[in-house]
Amino acid sequence: MSQAERAYAAYMDAERQVAKAYHENEMQVAKAYKRAESQAYRAYESAITKAKKDRDDAIASAAKSRAEAIQSAEESYAGAEQLANTAYETSITEAASARDGNIERAWQVRDETIEQAWQIYSKIAR
Repeated sequence: MSQAERAYAAYMDAERQVAKAYHENEMQVAKAYKRAESQAYRAYESAITKAKKDRDDAIASAAKSRAEAIQSAEESYAGAEQLANTAYETSITEAASARDGNIERAWQVRDETIEQAWQIYSKIAR
């Protein structure tokens, strides 16, 4: 009987040890899961931070390019406007000069024609 009791006690002790081993294994698995979960959250947060930085950098770069393009377009417009105004002023000056020259020549032709008419009239009137 005593041998049976010892065998039963050994069996119970072995059962407790197995239960303890299962429990320790369960705790280790839970710790491993928590570490993996924590690492996954850190990787997620890191990816979000990097994506936000990349987005902010891309937006800043696009805004800078936009500002440079606007500045370039404004400079180009100002240059084209200046060229157009210069061409306009040159055309007006040339047209005014041509007009004044034509008027001057017409006045000379008028004076010459009147002079010739007086000469003819003077000869007739004598």
